[in-house]
Amino acid sequence: MPSLTVATPLHLTTLGCRGATGTGRMIQPLWQAVSASARSAISRSIDIVTKSTTAKPEGKKRVPNPAFAKPMTISPALAAVIGADPIPRTEVTKRLWDYIKAHKLQDEQNRRLINADDKLFAVFDRRQVTMFEMTKLVNAHLS
Repeated sequence: MPSLTVATPLHLTTLGCRGATGTGRMIQPLWQAVSASARSAISRSIDIVTKSTTAKPEGKKRVPNPAFAKPMTISPALAAVIGADPIPRTEVTKRLWDYIKAHKLQDEQNRRLINADDKLFAVFDRRQVTMFEMTKLVNAHLS
């Protein structure tokens, strides 16, 4: 295992390659004994030494996934909320959030929860869902 030697006015410590700051279990007591400013200097010097100096090669730009842009067929229950025309999955999510915000269906206490009205109840089959469950439940209404 390669190691890195860092010299400070307070001590000389050999740090193993464990984590970004090199604070392994065997040197923990030494690390705690060092003042906060010295710890900061050690961390900065480790970051400077361990960072790669090679530049990233010029490559291709990221190409969006065409599956997200594919228009999806919407079920009648979901069409009552966002419209019946075929739209991409990303636009379905946008329109659903527009509906939720327009009708103030987010829970007041916990904003991650969505309180379903009658139209959304037909889509979710529950009166309250989290925003993370919402996407999974909506996918069942897309084909």
